[in-house]
Amino acid sequence: MNLLDLSLKVNGYPIKRAISVLRAIQHQGELERSGHLHRRRQSILNYHLENNPFYRDFLGSGPVNDWDKLPVLTKADLRLPLSKRLSKGFGRHNVHIHKTSGSSGHPLIFAKDKFCHAMAWAVNQNRFGWHGIDQNKDLQARFYGIPLDWKGYQKERLKDRLSSRYRFPIFDLSDQKMEEFVGIFAKRPFVYINGYTSSIVLFAKYLERENIQIKSLCPTLTHCFVTSEMLFDSDKELLERVLQVPVINEYGASELDLIAFSHPDGDFRLNNETQYVEILDENDHPLPAGQAGRIVITNFYNWAHPMIRYDIGDTGIIAPSTHILRPGLDQLIGRTNDVAILPDGKRVPGLTFYYVTKSLIEDNSPVEEFVIEQHQADVFKILYTSQRDLDRSETKAIEGAILTYLGQQVQLSIERVEVMDRSRRGKLKQFISYL
Repeated sequence: MNLLDLSLKVNGYPIKRAISVLRAIQHQGELERSGHLHRRRQSILNYHLENNPFYRDFLGSGPVNDWDKLPVLTKADLRLPLSKRLSKGFGRHNVHIHKTSGSSGHPLIFAKDKFCHAMAWAVNQNRFGWHGIDQNKDLQARFYGIPLDWKGYQKERLKDRLSSRYRFPIFDLSDQKMEEFVGIFAKRPFVYINGYTSSIVLFAKYLERENIQIKSLCPTLTHCFVTSEMLFDSDKELLERVLQVPVINEYGASELDLIAFSHPDGDFRLNNETQYVEILDENDHPLPAGQAGRIVITNFYNWAHPMIRYDIGDTGIIAPSTHILRPGLDQLIGRTNDVAILPDGKRVPGLTFYYVTKSLIEDNSPVEEFVIEQHQADVFKILYTSQRDLDRSETKAIEGAILTYLGQQVQLSIERVEVMDRSRRGKLKQFISYL
């Protein structure tokens, strides 16, 4: 048993059993998988009805025999103290407790029982294994944030040592720091890069600007895995061109599991082994594949804490050609709260707004990163980092594109900053509304 799996076992996480259960699920045929989805969601529902007072109160007197009529759980519903949300027999002594990053504006403390957490690790290892990566042996170049408090910092560093990974600090992404990163790549046999999309993109832009061939310095590098932030097609093309390795997209949630992962066949494969994924409209009604809606997920194995029809806060589209053994996420559109509300009441998806600006900026300027802020219904600001100030013709082009896209007049300011204000975990939120 390798060091990471051994550490999980020592701490009470039955990783070996989880791997065995996952393999059995993956050997199911079409009818077996359909039965698995139905049985597991009914089993977890019945369990929490019997053993979780919080969830019983949440359901109220509504019907429980029609899945589509079960109420949707949101982060707002989970703002009670954790001790009041746990099932009978569970407490801090026998669960895995963690907190979401809060990038959506609502950090959440949650719990998983130890088998549930082991299943999440089993899925994670399996997905990286699709691409020939052994997380316990292959050295990872980790572009992530890290808790800034002493205890949290030391805990993450210990996990890095156990997990065969070297963490690059992403709170300082200056050229001087990037130069240090390059020096580390030249000395260590990294097999893959893993981390926040925006940070790795910025690193790739530095490499391209300085004409540095990272594969020549680190010939052991084979893959790049990006997570936690949107991966635009233009960013994927940049990363593959500069890094000269395949770029793999990961979409997950710490309170749940991996949700979707790039498959070697090319599709963005949904995880239906450990969870049930639904796309719902504004009235909580299920939408068919091919239509955009809210992503709502039920975790099959969390006995300690109910995650049943949980609204993760994202919008997406299930692939029209999806198959129960090969379920695909056609598009991940963005967060449901990333919406610009204009003076006439028109609602504009923030990430689409960002995408329009991104296309123009990257085609005609040296801008490295930027975010869009909405301060009032008619007041927007674009903050950007760059080697130089944008000239008047460049800012006029951006203003023209934004006004054309919005279809109405707004006040728009464009400001260059030295560094972007990232979250405490290091994530970059591309669109921010202060309304």
